[in-house]
Amino acid sequence: MAVYSMTGYAAAQSAIPGDGEIGAPRHAPQAQLGLEIRSVNSRFLDLGFKLPDELRGTEPALRELLGTRLRRGKVELRAWLEGSNEGGLRAPGAHELQKLLNLQNQVLAWLPTAAPLSVAEILQLSARQPGNPGEWHALLLALAQTTLSDLLHARAREGERLCHMLRERLTQLRQLARDAQPLIPQLVAQQRLRFVARWNEALDATAGTTGSALGHSVSSDAAKERALTEATAFAIRIDVAEELTRLDSHLSEIEQLLGQGGEVGKRLDFLIQELHREANTLGSKSSHLELSRIAVAMKVLIEQMREQVQNIE
Repeated sequence: MAVYSMTGYAAAQSAIPGDGEIGAPRHAPQAQLGLEIRSVNSRFLDLGFKLPDELRGTEPALRELLGTRLRRGKVELRAWLEGSNEGGLRAPGAHELQKLLNLQNQVLAWLPTAAPLSVAEILQLSARQPGNPGEWHALLLALAQTTLSDLLHARAREGERLCHMLRERLTQLRQLARDAQPLIPQLVAQQRLRFVARWNEALDATAGTTGSALGHSVSSDAAKERALTEATAFAIRIDVAEELTRLDSHLSEIEQLLGQGGEVGKRLDFLIQELHREANTLGSKSSHLELSRIAVAMKVLIEQMREQVQNIE
């Protein structure tokens, strides 16, 4: 199953069935119904519609259609009508003219002094009612189906690009974790030698006042034991093996989710937060310049992943 981005755009147009313009050649372009759908990231599914008055009755059906195929994102659907001439005027069909004539006759039967309809008024009234509402409803829904499929394809392509980027960051994070692993034993060994050296220096400084070789020997042994105890406590404080293990586990879970596909955005967002927590702990335990550099590099990569995960459905 694919991983979908919440960012996408698709548009389509369809010719409006009708009689065309008065006096226009048979090959003249017909009026057009246009539709576009654009989406950006959002925590939930947020639908918005911009429809002309003639098509507003189709909104409930369009809302149901989008809701069945989209799960998250701020989605805006816009539809419009375009006339076949430059002025945007549409020639009324024969059935529309007949309808207007019948209505005019009914009015004149009750109001004989009423003025008959002018050409401008006829064009204005026919523009408000471009066709049969049932036909418009079906045409708009069919066009929405096509446009929505194009949108999903666009979101899938963007999702594939996001997955590729995330996998690259996963590889880099694993390498940083491998670089950090051998630093801990080295730091512990260095700190142990440093403690022993400091205790020996302190004993050498006080050797002249004790005057007892036996006392110096006993004190030296005690000093070494104390140094080892301090080194052990230091090793416990800087041990990040648990953090590195959890970090590796989170990386494996992210990789599995990317392979699984579907609606994984919220789970990925949670795992990114966990990665950031482990990297912070790693940095706080760091007592070595190289380990601090690794922790900072991890945070940069994790932040880049977080920004991209926000776009995954």
